Amino acid sequence: MSFATRLADAVRRTRSVTCVGLDPRKASLPAPLRDAVVNDRPEEWAAAYTQFCCEIIDVVGDHVPCVKPQAAFFEQLGPAGMISLGEVVAYARSKNLLVILDGKRNDIGSTATAYADAYLGAESPWGSDSLTVSPYLGRDSIEPFVDVCDQRDAGIFVLVKTSNPGGGLLQNRKTDGQTVFECVAELLTELNASRQNAEGYGPLGAVVGATYPQELAEMRAALPHSWILIPGFGAQGGAADDVKVGFHEGGMGAVVNSSRHIIFAHARPEYADKFGDARWHDAVAAATEQMNAQLDLVK
Repeated sequence: MSFATRLADAVRRTRSVTCVGLDPRKASLPAPLRDAVVNDRPEEWAAAYTQFCCEIIDVVGDHVPCVKPQAAFFEQLGPAGMISLGEVVAYARSKNLLVILDGKRNDIGSTATAYADAYLGAESPWGSDSLTVSPYLGRDSIEPFVDVCDQRDAGIFVLVKTSNPGGGLLQNRKTDGQTVFECVAELLTELNASRQNAEGYGPLGAVVGATYPQELAEMRAALPHSWILIPGFGAQGGAADDVKVGFHEGGMGAVVNSSRHIIFAHARPEYADKFGDARWHDAVAAATEQMNAQLDLVK
């Protein structure tokens, strides 16, 4: 079963378009987990990250289709952190969650193939269902990932129009009347054309930020065969009305990522007094329920 089909099935099963970003950070962990780290060693923090992320997975597992571990926060801890990342990916998959590994990898030739072989598919060493990929080395940096997607029914999400304010420096540059992000979208549509499932989606998804709703609407039209991963919701300022333009009819074709707003919900003003650090799991559950209600799009 293709990645696009598995993602659609997961969205329908959970009736949710929420993707929970797993971005563990030392200073933001709930107090019980921070206090358990007594010697400030990477191995201790890695154990705390594993516990934190796996307990989040336990809370959200039946209510969202996918999670997105951010590799950088695990890499920051060195080898111990990479072991933790592997444990988190495996645990998420054991709970029937699709895993979008956020690594923004890119290269050409055999190096790109090595990245794809490492991360993509259940039989890969990392075992993730999909991976975020940068397109800025060109077409020959995307094609090796596509080849592995074909072999393993995996998927990738390619950076098209990102949510950060500085993204326009390159992405909005025009050549022959076309922006760079429009050029990337055109390439994805071309590569997906012969790889569509029964619903018309291919393995090449796109990352388009909630903070640019006009461009999101334009990219929804330009990327008819791509699932869109929409970051920037919640803590970065994107609202429900901003992201709805990224969906096809019936709530298909996109998932919306939220990281801090869900995983550190115990620190949000509306939840801090009610739950606080001691009941951080309840805050995660409440924030997930709130986001699902705001994005009640699945028919």
